[in-house]
Amino acid sequence: MNTVINCVLLLQIYRQMGEKYGVEYSEDEILRRYRWAYGQPWGRSRLRYVNDGRPFWQYIVSSSTGCSDTQYFEELYNYYTTEKAWHLCDPDAEKVFEAIKKAGVKLAVVSNFDTRLRPLLRALNCDHWFDAVAVSAEVAAEKPNPTIFLKACELLEVKPEDAVHVGDDRRNDIWGARDAGCDAWLWGSDVHSFKEVAQRIGVHV
Repeated sequence: MNTVINCVLLLQIYRQMGEKYGVEYSEDEILRRYRWAYGQPWGRSRLRYVNDGRPFWQYIVSSSTGCSDTQYFEELYNYYTTEKAWHLCDPDAEKVFEAIKKAGVKLAVVSNFDTRLRPLLRALNCDHWFDAVAVSAEVAAEKPNPTIFLKACELLEVKPEDAVHVGDDRRNDIWGARDAGCDAWLWGSDVHSFKEVAQRIGVHV
């Protein structure tokens, strides 16, 4: 999902909202702890994102900030359900996606995320760009598991060998998609904008 939308100032928000709950860590320290927590095995289930993902995110927030106050978590969690917390990563996205769809190319979101993704895409007014959404909390498989890529292909009614996945994580996006039989391009390396993606698949914008 980060190829399409990104969090706005995540660590700054964690710190600012946390100040009234006693969070004293700097943004650098929160980042260090966030990365550590996110990289740990999630012991409660084989999936991090189950339904709305609350238990996983509670763990991430408390590990990152040292604060386990429920009210703080709810305030933070609810903030990230709104369009204020996210932005489109490419200012030309709408124009490019419209051109791609007009050319008859099918589009899907393939994301490791919880069930907030669909309402979030609606809030950002970009849900209509996509013909399908394969979100790990619904598919019960997370990238790089090929299952989630195969599910996206099934929803689009295309063969994996006829699909290309664009993502920003080499392991999750590139290796996972290729294990499913799809082509894959790394954002920031193979392609740098959605316009470049369109050009590579033969769509003029």
